[in-house]
Amino acid sequence: MNHRKKNNHLGRKYGHRKSVLSNLASSLIKEKRIFTTLAKAKALKKYVEPIIRKSKIHTTHSKRNVFSHLRDKTAVSELFKNVFDKVRVRPGGYTRVIKTGVRLGDQATISFIELVDFNEIYRSKKIIKSVRRSRKKVVEKKENKK
Repeated sequence: MNHRKKNNHLGRKYGHRKSVLSNLASSLIKEKRIFTTLAKAKALKKYVEPIIRKSKIHTTHSKRNVFSHLRDKTAVSELFKNVFDKVRVRPGGYTRVIKTGVRLGDQATISFIELVDFNEIYRSKKIIKSVRRSRKKVVEKKENKK
């Protein structure tokens, strides 16, 4: 049973886990995409999504709250810049975790976690032109058969 097991401890004590998640979150905000193990990526997703949600409110109080989680001035300033305006419009689901394979040394599942709005490959939508076909050819073929 999985009762009262809300977060993944990642095999670390509280202070170390807090530092690891803080460093991963600030790296994700600065670089927009990072490679890590699947367990760390899932834990980071639960950690960073409320931080991004707090950045929607552009006040000094919210900046201080975010800084208490990230502990990195450049990451906080990057999060509150105009670059993240397209993230702020989104109602939720700011990150995406994609499995990439396994690490050769210990067979740990490697994945990358990225901010959804900064991936140009998934955002670009091809415009499909609808071609209108006339019915003249069908009518002509029927007339030729008669």
